[in-house]
Amino acid sequence: MKKIFFVAVSTALTIALAAPSDAITNNYQQDNTHSFVGLMVALDDKGEFLWRCSGSLLDETTFLTAGHCVEAPAVAARVYFQQAAGANYDPELQHDPVSGYPNACLDPAMCHEASFVANYGFHDFEGFPDTHDAGLVVLDTPHESSAYGTLAPVGTLNPLFNKKGLKDTTFLASGYGLSYSSPVGVVSFRSRLMGYGKLVNTVSANTGGYNLQTIGNGAGRGGTCSGDSGGPIFYPAASNQIVAVTSFGMNAYCRGVDFSYRVDRNAVQDWIAATLA
Repeated sequence: MKKIFFVAVSTALTIALAAPSDAITNNYQQDNTHSFVGLMVALDDKGEFLWRCSGSLLDETTFLTAGHCVEAPAVAARVYFQQAAGANYDPELQHDPVSGYPNACLDPAMCHEASFVANYGFHDFEGFPDTHDAGLVVLDTPHESSAYGTLAPVGTLNPLFNKKGLKDTTFLASGYGLSYSSPVGVVSFRSRLMGYGKLVNTVSANTGGYNLQTIGNGAGRGGTCSGDSGGPIFYPAASNQIVAVTSFGMNAYCRGVDFSYRVDRNAVQDWIAATLA
């Protein structure tokens, strides 16, 4: 099996290159549309920063992300909803003096602590391709937004799993991940960005009906990278309907082949309902 790279951003990558406040990878744009998509900071039992991910609110307190974003040693989280949540990050100070990212919430209307996190069962590569890469974060205080994400009905993607169904299969990804990664450096804007991807594979050893494979290189497309983990994959692209969450890639340099974990499945939605009950 090819080596798989799950795409949270660890402590080692947080000291990234300073860059303008707008940069996902390749062809991307600022996401000022999906105000319910947030930048998540995972915290250990001492309240220390572990890594950053992305995710989306399903209601005022329920934040959907990837399972590997909330796996141990993560026991809590902090979520920022500013479009430029960490754009003013100062590598020397190790925080953003405007938002407080990643150490504090300086604007309580746009940032929330979360003392409850839940992992669907993600644990490294066990059970691949069904990695169980879904997670939940419940905010301690509600976040008011003009809109929220919605879980796609069970089986939404099933019709695409045949040649006839491959027409017009454009997806939209949103997240706060790196915009460039190479052996010599990374570029991180820590801002909410979005990019369009195309379905390129429906049945393979890497998908197996559990994962969605898209490509985000060239022709106006934008891919995902480290830190976009847990961010929503919208289908139809112009909707707030979430069919999957960004999960993994096949190399560390975000070359445009992206995999997301499907949430339009009975087992996942049953787990979400049971966790929140």
